[in-house]
This record gives sequence, structure tokens and C-alpha cells, in this order.
Amino acid sequence: MVFGRKRKQKADSQSKAMDDTTHTDEPLEDNVSDAPDALESEDIPEVEALSETEALEAERDDYKDRWLRAQADFQNLRRRTGADIDAAVARAKSEVLTEAITVLDYLDMALATPVSSEEAKNLKIGVEMTRGQLQGLFDRLSVKPIPVADTFDPLIHQAVSTVETTDHEPGTIVEVVRNGYFMGETVLRFTQVRVAAAPEPTAEESSEEQTSDNASSDGLENA
Repeated sequence: MVFGRKRKQKADSQSKAMDDTTHTDEPLEDNVSDAPDALESEDIPEVEALSETEALEAERDDYKDRWLRAQADFQNLRRRTGADIDAAVARAKSEVLTEAITVLDYLDMALATPVSSEEAKNLKIGVEMTRGQLQGLFDRLSVKPIPVADTFDPLIHQAVSTVETTDHEPGTIVEVVRNGYFMGETVLRFTQVRVAAAPEPTAEESSEEQTSDNASSDGLENA
């Protein structure tokens, strides 16, 4: 009986030990199963922060690109506006100076008129002073007469008529009608000239030339 009681107590002790082991293992399984959830919850804020940073960088790059484009457009606009203003000023200056050159022509014609009376002489002095003031303005603005040339140049000359002559080679300037002017390197007014041209053949010369051509043709046919 004593042996049977001890054997029963030993069996109860082993059963209790197994129950304790079972109870202690259950929390470990719970902790292991909860671990991935905890890691995933920690990764979510990091992913969201990374996504927000990329969005801000993309927005920054977009604003920078727009700013650079605006700067380039502004520079181009300023350059075009400056060129348009310079061209408008040059046109206005050219028109005014062209009219002033015409005034200078009239003053030169007035000074070329011979005078004899004291009143006319005094008037001539006033005209000379006026012309000197106008010439000083031209000098300050780099307005200078076009140098006289012997041969017609379409870049600086304007032919108002041709003169048939054998005394000059065709294209030679025979007479300057009105002086031209430069403003810097730009032609402000072309020099008006009369240009030499070869004279037209007379009727007698034309007849002789026609006879000579016919004779040449007959000789070729007979050959």
C-alpha cells in the first residue's frame, strides 16, 4: 500500500510539472506572434516620412524650374525691349538729323549768295554763326559728310541722272548734286550724283554696224 501511494504521488507530480510547462509556453507563443505586428507598426511612420520628403523635394524642384524659366523669359524680354528702344531712338534721331541736314543745305545756299550792302553782310555773319552752331551739333553726334568719290558706289550714292559722254568712263561721277552724310558708319543721306554713261549709237553708226553684221553672216554661209 505504501508503495502504491508513493507511485501515485510521483505520477501526480509529473502531471503537475507538465501542466506548468504548458502554461509557461503559452505566453511565449503570444509574444512571438505579436513581434511582427510591432515591427510593422514601427515602419509605417518611417515610410510616411520618406514619402513626404520626396513630395517636398519634387515640389521644390518644380518651383526652382519655374523660377529659372521666369528668369530666362525676363532676360529675353529685357533684351528685346532694349533693342526695340534703341532702334526707335535711332530712327527718331535719323529723321531729325536728316531734316537738320536740309536746313544746313539752305544755309550753305544762303552763304553762297554774293552780298554787297552792309545790312546783307551783317545778315551773312548771322547765317554763318547759325551754321557753325548746327555744324557743332553734327560733330558731337558724329555726323560727317560722305567723302567725294570718282566712281559710283550704290552703297553711298544715289544717281539722279546719267550723262552720255565720251570724256568719262561709264559709271564715273560727273557732278555732285547734293552732299551725303554719315552718322557713325550708317548712311544718313545718300550723295546725289550725276553719272557718266556711254552714248547711244547714232542712226548712221547703227546702219554701219548692221551692214557689218550682215557681211559677216554672208561670209560664214559661203564658207
